[in-house]
Amino acid sequence: MLPVTGNILEQDFKVVQVPSKTFRLDMERKRVIGTVDGLEAVKQAVFCILNTERFDWLIYSWNYGVELNGLFGKSTGLVKAKIKKRIKEALQQDDRIQSVDTFSFEGNGKILHVRFMVHTTYGEIMMEREVSI
Repeated sequence: MLPVTGNILEQDFKVVQVPSKTFRLDMERKRVIGTVDGLEAVKQAVFCILNTERFDWLIYSWNYGVELNGLFGKSTGLVKAKIKKRIKEALQQDDRIQSVDTFSFEGNGKILHVRFMVHTTYGEIMMEREVSI
């Protein structure tokens, strides 16, 4: 005779959204001042992700950060395609970010200026990043 057990997988569960409250980073004075929540917290998280090189820091998960250092010396067309993909992958690791689109590129010499729109659960953010190529 087989034991009768409860059907754990069919039980209802409630999904609770965890607040995104975090410490506010003051980049100008290089200090942590107070806390921030909502869209500003996501904007700060995007800034931190884009300024952390992936796989360089043991303190972070391998899913955190963006891989931009390996693009140095490549052709501009290849760099544009890879930047798009790598920024999307890096930012969509955060559950609050729904999509990343509307990429625009401006190049002057060895610097490529990238602008893009980040769609979050709290609203939209226009972000930018400079990449050396």
